[in-house]
This record gives sequence, C-alpha cells and structure tokens, in this order.
Amino acid sequence: MQKILKIVLIVIGIIGAIMSFFMMPAKDDPEAINSIGINIMFLLTWALLIVATVTALFFGLKKMMTTPGGLKKTLFALGGLAVLFIIGYALSSGEEADAVVNAFEGKDIQPTAGTVKTIGMLLNVFFGMTVVAILLMVLPGLKRLFVK
Repeated sequence: MQKILKIVLIVIGIIGAIMSFFMMPAKDDPEAINSIGINIMFLLTWALLIVATVTALFFGLKKMMTTPGGLKKTLFALGGLAVLFIIGYALSSGEEADAVVNAFEGKDIQPTAGTVKTIGMLLNVFFGMTVVAILLMVLPGLKRLFVK
C-alpha cells in the first residue's frame, strides 16, 4: 500500500513539475493568478496535501492500534498536550491583550482582546513544546553519560 501511494505521489509531483514548466503564465501578466496553469497547480497541491494527510493519519492510527500500549501512549501524549494548552492559556494575560488592543486603536487593524490572548496562548504553547523537545533530546544524552 505504501509503495502504491509513493508512486502516485511521485507521478503527481512529476506532472506538477512538467505543468509548472510549460503552463506558467508570463511574469508581467496581471491575470496570472486566474490562469489555467496556476489553477491546476493549486489543485495538484491540494491533492498532494490531502493524500499526504490521509496517509499519515491512516498509518499513524493503524500503528497506534496494532502496537501494544500504543493507545495508552497516545492518550498520555494528548493529555500532556491538553495540559500544555491550558497552561499556555493561563499564562497569556488579559492586561497585555488590552494593551495591544489599545495600541491598535484608530488604525486599520482592529484586533480583539480574545484574538490577542489566543495568539499569546499559542506562542506560550510553542515555547513550551520547544522546551519539552530540548529536554527530550538532552536528558537521554545526560542519562547515558552518567549511567555508564
């Protein structure tokens, strides 16, 4: 199944490369975004994205269900991610959000306090995931260094 999917994705990629070479509109064309070549490449991009997403989900779920303890590990990971999101939301303060909203008052962009708080939460989650990733890389190395 994976070989077939790889072959299909390679064929779609080759078709896209050929079409991008022969069907690209001129660079000075004001209607380039509406050309048939661009539309076909967008469709191919969406097709590749959908196939890759479905494949990743299918094989990930298949492995999770067939591996002993896979479902338990997945639930622990999702629980940890939920905790990270809750902590990130708690750390994004409303005062800073109000300050940002006030700073943009009277300008073209009018963010809401909720939007600013959500962005702050996502930044906190990103930083938290970065810390977790660094710890997961460093701690096993330190353990090997001191255990031997």
